[in-house]
Amino acid sequence: MAKDYYKILGVSKNATEEEIKKAFRKLAHQHHPDKEGGDEKKFKEANEAYQVLSNKEKRAQYDQFGQTFDGAGMPGGENPFAGWGGFQNNGGFNVNFDQGDIGDIFEAMFGGNPFGGGGRETRAARTRGADIEFAETITLEEAFLGAKKTIRFETYSKCEKCSGRGYDVAKGTKQCGTCHGKGQVREEKRTILGTIASVRACVSCKGTGTIPNEPCKECRGTGRVMGKKEVVLDIPQGIEDGQVMKYAGQGGAGEAGSASGDLYIIVRIKPHKDFERVKTDLYTVKEVSLMDILLGKQIPMKDIDGSLYSVQIPEGFDIKNPFRIQGRGMPRPGVFSTSRGDCFVTFTFKTPKHLSKKAKELLEKLEGEL
Repeated sequence: MAKDYYKILGVSKNATEEEIKKAFRKLAHQHHPDKEGGDEKKFKEANEAYQVLSNKEKRAQYDQFGQTFDGAGMPGGENPFAGWGGFQNNGGFNVNFDQGDIGDIFEAMFGGNPFGGGGRETRAARTRGADIEFAETITLEEAFLGAKKTIRFETYSKCEKCSGRGYDVAKGTKQCGTCHGKGQVREEKRTILGTIASVRACVSCKGTGTIPNEPCKECRGTGRVMGKKEVVLDIPQGIEDGQVMKYAGQGGAGEAGSASGDLYIIVRIKPHKDFERVKTDLYTVKEVSLMDILLGKQIPMKDIDGSLYSVQIPEGFDIKNPFRIQGRGMPRPGVFSTSRGDCFVTFTFKTPKHLSKKAKELLEKLEGEL
């Protein structure tokens, strides 16, 4: 009985080439025999299905006849690796994969791409600088106005004596004896698929192909030294609590001139005694007298930036609802934005502790008027 290649890969008969490719790569990662929990039988089935369905001519034959045919008109597919030039395994058959697709699978499983230049570039042996993360606490006022903060911390910095190169430039370098100046070394690993070759950056010369004649004594050839670093943070207006700012290249210095890490600043905003923030809006509580509300007086307010202004409660306003003051919130995000959110005020008032006889009479008259 013919195998259902579409079912094996878990795709429909109308699947595109890209969908078939993604399905195969997923199964190859999952079932490869060299991985813990791998399944050699399922791996071979997936490869057999992919070799047929990824080839337009073979797929057309399979869709029409339920099988494919070799050059002599004989059914193909019994041997999942038959007729595909590539790596010779111990069983005598060859394996061939699409180099651009399967290279990532081998890199994940064996630590290198066996296809040389057909895949991604060989990773450098030099160490990239470390990323650094700090939390910076600011006030709500600083979040409103924006602020500049200076932080100081210890990390690796570029060696000043050798300018981060790791050696005395005047003394020069010589060819690496391990890789013979190539910067790469070839390694071989025996697997179920046969001998797999991979290319790695040379550890002796850190992928440069050369060895210094005299390493820098200050940094001992690493190109970096531990020391204090100072960075000025430019905190923008309207920044929110928990927002992360990235300063590229401001982390730890890398080895021998390799890339520096990045600096990440997590901004924390202190709770405010008068305002509560929700996105770009502010919420506050204001105590007023009953007469101010009844007489429609101007009520003094203080903005988050410290400036003073006043509002008047309109007639018929339901005091149970927050009073909205437009444009008195936090700055709205955007390079060219000058607008602000709103401020919502909940008014509260206290009744007098003692009322004179005359005050009670006046209030009774007022009640009659109302």
